[in-house]
Amino acid sequence: VRGRGEGDGSLRGRSSALSRDLLPYSVRVETVELTTLVKAGGCAAKYSAARLETLLSGLVSAEAGDLLVGLDPADDAAVYRLDDERALVFTVDFFPALVDDPWTFGAIAATNALNDVFAMGGAPLLALSVTAFPEELPVETLREVLRGAGEKVREAGAILAGGHTIRDVEPKYGLAVVGTVHPDGIWPKSGARPGDVLFLTKRLGTGIVLQAKRDGSASDDAFDAAVGSMLELNGHAADLLRPFEPSAVTDVTGFGLLGHAHEMASRSGVRIVLDADALPALPGALELAAKGVLTGGDRRNREFAGPHVESRVERAQEALAYDPQTAGGLLVSVPGDRAAVLAATFAAAGLRAARVGRVEHGAGVALL
Repeated sequence: VRGRGEGDGSLRGRSSALSRDLLPYSVRVETVELTTLVKAGGCAAKYSAARLETLLSGLVSAEAGDLLVGLDPADDAAVYRLDDERALVFTVDFFPALVDDPWTFGAIAATNALNDVFAMGGAPLLALSVTAFPEELPVETLREVLRGAGEKVREAGAILAGGHTIRDVEPKYGLAVVGTVHPDGIWPKSGARPGDVLFLTKRLGTGIVLQAKRDGSASDDAFDAAVGSMLELNGHAADLLRPFEPSAVTDVTGFGLLGHAHEMASRSGVRIVLDADALPALPGALELAAKGVLTGGDRRNREFAGPHVESRVERAQEALAYDPQTAGGLLVSVPGDRAAVLAATFAAAGLRAARVGRVEHGAGVALL
């Protein structure tokens, strides 16, 4: 174990702007390569969305007038009304290791789970760890995972208050998160309306870049950019978005942009049109996709969303849109007359809000 200031303090054993700027307090545990212990990491390990639909078919939440969001239909988190002013937002999300550095793994996993609460319009309040770890690994490794998660929970304004740990052959980590939201301020996936404009608050391509990292074909800069994106909480973006009263919001994670756009379109009863040239890509992601770098999640996402997608673009752009994201950005549907001010507000705050499409009458998703 190396403390701060010892060695080079990087993710790869070399000096890195990412580790200097984003991970200044991390204690490095570099004797274990966590990704060698998993078959698929991050949100690329999610259960197929098509199989998930089959699994949940016919299952509905127990009848309760105060359950505002449950299984019918499912959303980014469940929401339960306490009174006229308060509702609880509850979610759970965990996955196998996607990077070797344990602090970074814990921080990304926590960010991914916390972002579900932000995607519902809520504010995180309390979190519990969900931990599965090989008993053979050094205890310092798991301590670093928990420390990374704890720092992200605090950054989100919440408290990491406990959790549950079991033995497993693959290292897995995540959070169960409780937050609060006003009952009238919930952001569902199902509210997109014709005339709305679509924005995306993060770049795409984390799955492609991480796969290329495992294959040895990703540059250091591409990997650093992907990790930096996954460490970014969506809380600031959600705060800026709230005054615009968006029609629909979801965070783009394991089902890829097209999978989550399909969910938004089908549940809203509309057609979503995405501009392929406007999709923001992480450095190197399009080039790697053009070389055929894909994750297993790409195939599963095509099985789920493909029958509902009209695509007229080149292979790399399509792969970017199907790529499973970890801790991705918010996909936002906002009335068209608010779009220009929203874009200016995000730009003034130094945050990304790429205008990526529009909502029309009809059904399905078009990538043009």
